[in-house]
Amino acid sequence: MGLPEGQTLQLDTMTVELFLDLHSQPCRAVYLFAKKANIPFEYKKVDLASGEQYGEEFGQISMVRKVPVLRDGDFILTESIAILMYLAEKFSTPDHWYPAESQKRARVNEYLSWQHKAIRESGSKIFWFRAMVPLLTGAPVDQERMDSAVEDLTSSLTIFEEKFLQKTSFIIGQDISLADLVAIVELMQPVGTGLDVFEGRPLLGEWRDRVKKELGESLFDEAHHVIMHAHTLPQELEDKGMLEFLKPRLKKLFN
Repeated sequence: MGLPEGQTLQLDTMTVELFLDLHSQPCRAVYLFAKKANIPFEYKKVDLASGEQYGEEFGQISMVRKVPVLRDGDFILTESIAILMYLAEKFSTPDHWYPAESQKRARVNEYLSWQHKAIRESGSKIFWFRAMVPLLTGAPVDQERMDSAVEDLTSSLTIFEEKFLQKTSFIIGQDISLADLVAIVELMQPVGTGLDVFEGRPLLGEWRDRVKKELGESLFDEAHHVIMHAHTLPQELEDKGMLEFLKPRLKKLFN
């Protein structure tokens, strides 16, 4: 579970505001990093299920109308990767998160650049196909499209194991980095729908266990609580009047 809206972890002149909803993979990466690295921040929940991102108040913060968003005084930053890098540099977090050494940093950047059109794209698609689209459109997702998305994710997982992990403990070697955070939150998204992407992949499963141990099991489970209860999201959307609002957008996106 995330912190109650408006609760502050630590108040001082360095505190930043993070606008998040932990249903979102990028928000979970930012949240995990901020908590684990002891970054002083104020948690500002943006309730995506109620459409808060479309409201006037949030629109004044970010015209992009997506989370996460960071506000540091008058400075506002969108895009999770940019936020992670900003936090690492502003708060001088331990070097392993975003190494100063050029080749290690390049490896982090390489993964962060690759994952958008690989694990993130196919994993997100599977989440929507399995958890949301049938309810919102009134029809099951075409099996061919589902199979194609699973095939794309399977291919990406193989590349992840053989190129990015190989026989190392984490993506850049023996230390966890921002790359591992971004990877784990994306892989947990389809898991939330009941598709265990780690099954039959011992290398991947062992890496997940190391990431979870490094972050701390309690923090890991806290950040992923809402997505591991994704089956409640459709009802939550209905209760908050968002189903009808989303239907035409999803039909356009997935039909």
